[in-house]
Amino acid sequence: MAMWIPRPVYEAIPYLYMAGGGALLVAAYLMEKGPRGWLLAAGAAGLTAGLVLWMRRRDYRKTRSEYDTHSLDE
Repeated sequence: MAMWIPRPVYEAIPYLYMAGGGALLVAAYLMEKGPRGWLLAAGAAGLTAGLVLWMRRRDYRKTRSEYDTHSLDE
């Protein structure tokens, strides 16, 4: 079963991950006590995930013409 999401939401996902990761990194920087390590790790993971998604989509769009769009059944 395929799940479809609206295009604006799909396009915003990498930016949301990067913004969330950046916010967690800033929160970890501003904290004096508490779970700074966890916030740093989660922030770095969110930032990395957002950048990876953004770069993968960018590369796919550049090389889209090289992909075969026919299904295996044809």
